[in-house]
Amino acid sequence: MKKNIVLFVLFVLPIVAYLFFASGVNSFTKLPTITPKIADFGNWKSLKGEKVTLNNKITILGFSGTEILKNRGNFFNLNEKIYQRYNGFKDLQFVVICPLGTEKDAKKIEESLGAFTDVSGWHFVFASPEEINTFYDQLKLKGKLDQNLGTANVYIVDKERNLRGRKGVSKDKKDEYKEGYDTFHPSELSNEMLDDFKIILYEYRAALKKNHNATKEL
Repeated sequence: MKKNIVLFVLFVLPIVAYLFFASGVNSFTKLPTITPKIADFGNWKSLKGEKVTLNNKITILGFSGTEILKNRGNFFNLNEKIYQRYNGFKDLQFVVICPLGTEKDAKKIEESLGAFTDVSGWHFVFASPEEINTFYDQLKLKGKLDQNLGTANVYIVDKERNLRGRKGVSKDKKDEYKEGYDTFHPSELSNEMLDDFKIILYEYRAALKKNHNATKEL
């Protein structure tokens, strides 16, 4: 009996484990596109007066709304759970679209983050309420901005300006759809968002490796 158990552990269990992980990798090597080819930003400027673009960048996109200071905890959650782990990647940026008139509040957030983080990958850009609504509407999302032009959700946009997320059937056969990630809940950032973000990185790393053009950017 003991001999059979030993044989099972040595030979059968490793094969089962391999099949399990292999099937998992094959099932999660592509993150679905929620909205293809979204528009780039307008001629909007950042706190540094720079123009920010979605082109050729993996972007974590957020909408602060006018109550940016009231919701500052959301930015600290995102910074801790995602940004600090990956801010060394040159192809990654975190962009927050803010209403004009909130520049001073956004500056306070950036300075607070900068006390313990390299904030070079954070970009707060400013637009009019009409421009923000127009930009958000073309994302074609189920969720809506609140009355202050903000949302706790952030979104993943790939280098080709495709908004990515979950769209399909989950393992328990229930419809699974996720277009954004709630920064109010650190657990969602640590689990769903981190998992999906890793898939995006895997996609680009695989593409670079396939083209024999791997760089340190990713």
